Amino acid sequence: MYHYRESGLRNVWLANGYDELETPYGPGIAIHDLPGLHRAIAHGLVTKNGKLTGTELRFLRQEMGLSQAKLAAMLGNEAQTIALWEKRSSQPNIADRFIRAIYRELNEGNAHIQEMIDRLIDADLEEGEGRITLEQAGGGWKVAA
Repeated sequence: MYHYRESGLRNVWLANGYDELETPYGPGIAIHDLPGLHRAIAHGLVTKNGKLTGTELRFLRQEMGLSQAKLAAMLGNEAQTIALWEKRSSQPNIADRFIRAIYRELNEGNAHIQEMIDRLIDADLEEGEGRITLEQAGGGWKVAA
């Protein structure tokens, strides 16, 4: 078994799916389907019992391609808060659940949740109440484009 520490997680072991190699620099490992491995690790994290550790939170954030600042904006926090959660494993339960849900939605190809979050972040940056324009079409009311 290979102890896969390259992910930043201490608790990941590979039963197979890798080759041991001799390189000019010494022994090495070639992992098969690295993106697939990372998706499997993330799936294990979002479905595990108990809260995410700080390193697990960091792994999921990085797998989603989010900076600490972007995740903080999604959650209505500061980047320093995310850094603290990752360092001390002390995120609130609601943040833990939200991060897991966001990863699952993004991983399963549902872009609607990302669009909604981006709109909420943009709305936070705007001052005032904002204008909502509605139109009646097709037998009902809807927000105008």
